[in-house]
Amino acid sequence: MKRCVKCILPETFPNIKFNEQGVCNFCQTYNYQNISDESKKRYQKKFEELINKNTGKDEYDGVMAYSGGKDSTYSLVLLKERYNLKILALTFDNGFISPIATNNIRKLTENLGVDHLFFKPKFDILKNIFRIATEKDIFSRKTLERASTICTACIGLVKFTCLKFAIRNNIPFIFYGWSPGQAPIEASIFKNNISMIKSMQQVLLTPLQKAVGEEINSYFLNDNDFNKVDEFPYNLSPLAFLEYDEDKIYKKIEKLGWITPIDTDTNSTNCLLNAFANRVHRDRFNFHPYVHEIANLIRQGHMSREDGLKKIEAEDLSDNIEKVKLRLNI
Repeated sequence: MKRCVKCILPETFPNIKFNEQGVCNFCQTYNYQNISDESKKRYQKKFEELINKNTGKDEYDGVMAYSGGKDSTYSLVLLKERYNLKILALTFDNGFISPIATNNIRKLTENLGVDHLFFKPKFDILKNIFRIATEKDIFSRKTLERASTICTACIGLVKFTCLKFAIRNNIPFIFYGWSPGQAPIEASIFKNNISMIKSMQQVLLTPLQKAVGEEINSYFLNDNDFNKVDEFPYNLSPLAFLEYDEDKIYKKIEKLGWITPIDTDTNSTNCLLNAFANRVHRDRFNFHPYVHEIANLIRQGHMSREDGLKKIEAEDLSDNIEKVKLRLNI
């Protein structure tokens, strides 16, 4: 398969083109100025001004969407140790958290002295969503350039769970552990607003209603939530502008008791479902759902092209995938 000589995007990626040197159009038009040290310092300053102005007033300064993976763990460490914020770590249990990741969550929140909640929706609802996402595309093709259908559904539920909790508890910030490849720096700090959230909710909720019925509504915002315009929080993704070095991240979190899961695929450090979601996506679209994120990490200098290829070309965890299919009755 032909791939960009600078990043790893394949010829099967939507709307890709190559010049005579084999460089893809995404690399050619990428705005490298946005990831300059100067740009990162501007966003870090804005971030620090926001938290200095809006924290220390209530029980919690922020909700952390805490998956237990390396990036959200490292983000939690930074928020606690560097900025001394009062964080409530909230873990969305999709029924497929690695047992090692579950233990990591317990150890890290204890060692950091952070309050923590597990939120586990009814598994029959999640199972139906994941089964349907296996069989058909329930979201736009543009969305599926960045993540599999299964992950898009799951992450959407994570976001609205955190948003609902923040609004109802008057918490000013929601923190995410997105890597710089997932969260562009220009989207790393933004205030949620009613019109944007209504639109986002409709895009996600409508196909899920068709898939599993009206019961899914309880996991999203209602009219009372939308009336609390003053309580809408900021979304902050600090790894987009703070230091990001995977080797240093592993060393730091391992000192606090974090252990690399051996039961997850090469692109996840918390979720057993991910390998199956990746296979479904590759079979359907003929490209790996993580190529977009990894290509960005390569462009930004956080990962070598060789290491990026290793991540997407690693062998499937066949035993893991079969267990997932059994649990989903597929």
